Amino acid sequence: MRNILVTGGAGFIGSNLALELQSRYPEARIVVVDDFRSGDFKNLQGFRGDVVGADVSRLDWHGQFGERVFDVIFHEASITDTTVHDQLLQVHDNVEGFRRLLTFAGASQTPVVYASSAATYGMCTGVQEEDQPALPANVYAFTKVQLDNLAREHALRTPSWRIVGLRYFNVYGSREPHKKAAASMIYQLYLQMKAGRRPRVFRSGEHKRDFVYVKDVVALTIRAATAPRSGVFNCGSGVAISFNELIGFLNESLGTSLEPDYIENPYSHFYQTHTEANMTRARVELDFAPSWPPSRGIADYVATLESVR
Repeated sequence: MRNILVTGGAGFIGSNLALELQSRYPEARIVVVDDFRSGDFKNLQGFRGDVVGADVSRLDWHGQFGERVFDVIFHEASITDTTVHDQLLQVHDNVEGFRRLLTFAGASQTPVVYASSAATYGMCTGVQEEDQPALPANVYAFTKVQLDNLAREHALRTPSWRIVGLRYFNVYGSREPHKKAAASMIYQLYLQMKAGRRPRVFRSGEHKRDFVYVKDVVALTIRAATAPRSGVFNCGSGVAISFNELIGFLNESLGTSLEPDYIENPYSHFYQTHTEANMTRARVELDFAPSWPPSRGIADYVATLESVR
């Protein structure tokens, strides 16, 4: 990979991806495209590539890049704030951005790896598998279903072109603090406990989530660039832990013994009680297995957070 494009490269996952690509391929020409609505320039400290300040849903792709052909395009750009309820804005920016990207990439059949989401599974319980029906519960998840639909349509029309979607589960890790209230629950609870406060979680703390460390997310995202076929793959740890267990891991890492502060759940009518990625397809087709189970990933993340304070 000598010519690489990363959209949303100043965001949480995108910046981790861009910097890891730079580390793995030091001779590569890497271009980041970001409009900095949900990204932060600080996430790209140490980045030596090119940064294009632009909204991918309004970018003149051919005007910007001409006949330049990339070896791979990683598409991380998106309105990721699920509290944005302007449906036209969400659908336009997320879906049309991807449509324009595919039009640009299609001329050269440049491999595309794009960020889908476990939110497409909606309110289902138990282990989530890629072939189960989509049940988006909000407009953000709806837009990710449309990305999957667009990718499938283009892949069917051009079987030799590889377009790979990754359904990210609950990602946590470095370069997320700029997201503030939208940062992972692991980071939110860490801040509360670091301040000596009891961590607040919904009663009774037994809701389970598949928390996946950003290091695994980046590793699978890069691996997906060489996928043998187009398709959608789960991207999780493959393990569901309760919020009570999460607090236990944080206590171990911080050397504290803070008890949870249970509060009522005002979102119980649309709150997921269980997320858990079936990682079989990624293991079989991409030869990928997560390296960071929650206990180890959380410990590593806390150590990183403590080292910069």
